Amino acid sequence: MLQVNRSARAGRLRRVLLTATGTLAAVGLTSVAPVAAAPTAVPFAKGPGRAGDHLTITVRDGGADGTHELTCHPAGGDHPRAADACAALDNGTRWGKDAFAPVPQGTFCTMQYGGSATAHVTGTWAGRPVDARYDRSDGCEIARWNRLVPLLPDVRAQGRRL
Repeated sequence: MLQVNRSARAGRLRRVLLTATGTLAAVGLTSVAPVAAAPTAVPFAKGPGRAGDHLTITVRDGGADGTHELTCHPAGGDHPRAADACAALDNGTRWGKDAFAPVPQGTFCTMQYGGSATAHVTGTWAGRPVDARYDRSDGCEIARWNRLVPLLPDVRAQGRRL
């Protein structure tokens, strides 16, 4: 009789586990997937592994016109705010996201003009080549520019510095 009870109990336990597993699988796929897909901060090494981070920033009509070199990890070059620019880039870099990506085609943007400032950023960041152009021709482009301040000059500021 003891054998029958163990066998029946094991069968019930198997059915409960299968039902719970099926339920978790059905619910878990919708509730876990977005969390796993959310961009997270990139845990970059601060040393020889990132020694290749080097950018050239050329600004026109931005108040601090000219070309500046920036290296990160450690911060250096002739960029006047090298440490701040490197920190802003590190904070804005996410897995699966290009920190220098253009505004996607078909994006609705506010019709506003942020001035004639332009910038061209080239080099290597996080092991990937960079060749990005910036202007302030509409709301999306203004926001894209502002996300990279202090790498790019803050043209909203009174002093217009880089």
